[in-house]
Amino acid sequence: MNIPRLTLIGAGPGDIELITLKGIRAIKSADVILYDALANEELLEYARPDALRIYVGKRLGKYVYTQDEINYKIVTLALEYGHVVRLKGGDPFVFGRGFEEIEYAKAFNVECEVVSGVTSAISAPASVGIPVTSRGFSESFWVITGTTKKGELSRDIALAAQSSATIVILMGMSKLSEICEIFAQNGKSETPMAIIQNGTRKNVKSVVGTVSTIIEKSVSEKISNPAVIVIGEVVSLSEQFNEQLIINNYQSRK
Repeated sequence: MNIPRLTLIGAGPGDIELITLKGIRAIKSADVILYDALANEELLEYARPDALRIYVGKRLGKYVYTQDEINYKIVTLALEYGHVVRLKGGDPFVFGRGFEEIEYAKAFNVECEVVSGVTSAISAPASVGIPVTSRGFSESFWVITGTTKKGELSRDIALAAQSSATIVILMGMSKLSEICEIFAQNGKSETPMAIIQNGTRKNVKSVVGTVSTIIEKSVSEKISNPAVIVIGEVVSLSEQFNEQLIINNYQSRK
């Protein structure tokens, strides 16, 4: 009988090439794969033909299974089949509830391993030319959830608005107007701001503006979830990046 074990894998932000080699190896050895909405389904092609593939994710608050049900599935499937891979978008320890799943599995003597993933908090901005830090622009960055467990706006955003750091907000589109209002109240109406939808994927969309203009621009461009919000002076660097990209593409065609 296979030893019951769980491998918690960060699938990265969407581009399948951004998963780690260690993550791919774990998928190839899995008996069961439980995957989320934000994990690119193309990664399942690395699984063995006989591996069970079970979708357990949620999108826009629509649950397939509750977290308690997912925890229970991890344990029961590990005891029955052996190696369970839990495939999560981004990094499992960045607002991914990964620790809760490991804590539950270990209570039933299921061996656990974590394979870190590339978080969208850094890679989504980078995909459109926005570094979260850059010398002379930002010395640090905050990563904050836009919506807490109670469905409220995180209080940390009010603290972040007083900082000179780059602010990256995940799961914040439903709170966009509240976020902008807080930054405006802190004298940052003209601070550069960007929203990146489907960062690193082929269907990536982004909009750049300021705290005072971003809502109108995001509505005009029909930006929606899943999206990453970035606030800070580093956002202005995306224009230089995209200008250089246009020049490079032009020169390569000559």
